[in-house]
Amino acid sequence: MRVINFSAGPSTLPLEVLKEAQDELLSYKGKGFSIMEISHRTKLFEEVHFEAMQNVKSLYKLSDDYEVLFLQGGASLQFAMVPMNLSLNGVCEYVNTGVWTKKAIKEAKILNVNLNVVASSEEDNFSHIPDVKFSDNADYAYICSNNTIYGTQYQSYPDTKAPLVVDASSDFFSKEVDFKNIALFYGGTQKNAGISGLACVIIRKDMLERSASKNLPSMLKYSIHNENKSLFNTPNTFAIYIFALEMRWLLKQGGLAKIDENNKAKANLLYECIDSSEGFYTGFARKEDRSLMNVSFKSKNAELDALFVKEAEANSMLGLKGHRLLGGLRASIYNAITLEQVKELCAFMNEFKKKYA
Repeated sequence: MRVINFSAGPSTLPLEVLKEAQDELLSYKGKGFSIMEISHRTKLFEEVHFEAMQNVKSLYKLSDDYEVLFLQGGASLQFAMVPMNLSLNGVCEYVNTGVWTKKAIKEAKILNVNLNVVASSEEDNFSHIPDVKFSDNADYAYICSNNTIYGTQYQSYPDTKAPLVVDASSDFFSKEVDFKNIALFYGGTQKNAGISGLACVIIRKDMLERSASKNLPSMLKYSIHNENKSLFNTPNTFAIYIFALEMRWLLKQGGLAKIDENNKAKANLLYECIDSSEGFYTGFARKEDRSLMNVSFKSKNAELDALFVKEAEANSMLGLKGHRLLGGLRASIYNAITLEQVKELCAFMNEFKKKYA
C-alpha cells in the first residue's frame, strides 16, 4: 500500500512513471542492463537524453531562441552560476521573497557582484509577493516564482526590459509560461519533474554569448555545457531518465495547460477547506499571492499542529509538517498529487476539526 506523500521535495512521483522505471530497472527495453549501467555516450542513452530536451521545448512551446541544459549541483549551484555567467559588471537586481532568494543573494554577494535588492517582503515574514519595478538597464532581474516554505507564488511575472531570470524550482512544469522577456528559467527537478540530483536550465541564446565571453572554470560555464549538449562530463543518467519519463507523462496528461487546470482544482479545494473552517485552520500567505503548489497553514495552536501530523501519518498521509522556519503545517500538492488525494486530505482535516474544535 502506498501512502499519500505531501512532501515538499523530493516529492511524490506519478505512479505510472514509477512502474515504468521499475519494469525497466534490471533490463532497459529488454537489453539485459539498466539505463544506470551504460555509458552516457551510447546511442541508447542519447536517445533518452535528447528526447527529454525536445519534450521540454514542446511543453513550454519554446522558440529556437532557447536551449535546454541538464546540469548537476541542483538549483543551489545556479545561485552562483547565474551571476558568474550573466553579470556584466553593471547592477544585478533581485526580489527577496524568502529563503531561496536570500540564498541566491548571498551567493552573488560572495562573488562581489554589484547587487541591488529592489523589493522584499521580509518585513512581513514573506507572506506576500511585493510590487517591483526593475531598472531597464539592469544586467538581469532575478525572482523566485514560487516559495516552497511560505506558500507564495507570482500570479504573473514582472514585465521588464532587463533580462528576467526565474528560479522556478517549486512550480517547474506546473503551468504554461510566457517566455517573452525570460532570459533564463531554471529549477531542480525533484518537486514536479523527477528526482533529486538534476537541474534543468532553459537559457536564451544571447545569454550563452555572455557566458562564452567569461573566464570561468569549464564546469561553471553555460556555453561549455551547451556546446557539449549537456554531455561535457558524465551526467546524472538515472535522474535524466526519470526526468524523460516525467516529460512523457506530462505530455500524455495533455500538456501544461491541462496540468495547470488540475493544479488549480486541487488548490482551490484545499484553500476552501482552510477558509471555511471558521478559524480552526488559517492560511499563511495573502490570498492574492497563494501558491498552487505549497499550501502553508496552521491549526489553532502548535500542539494541535503536532497532533495533526501524527494522526495524518496514522492515516497514511506524509509530509504535512510545516518547514522549521515557519512551523505549522504544509501540503505540497505538486503535479503527481491527484484531486482524489486532496479530497482525502480535506476529509481528514474536517474530521480532525470536529474532534478538536
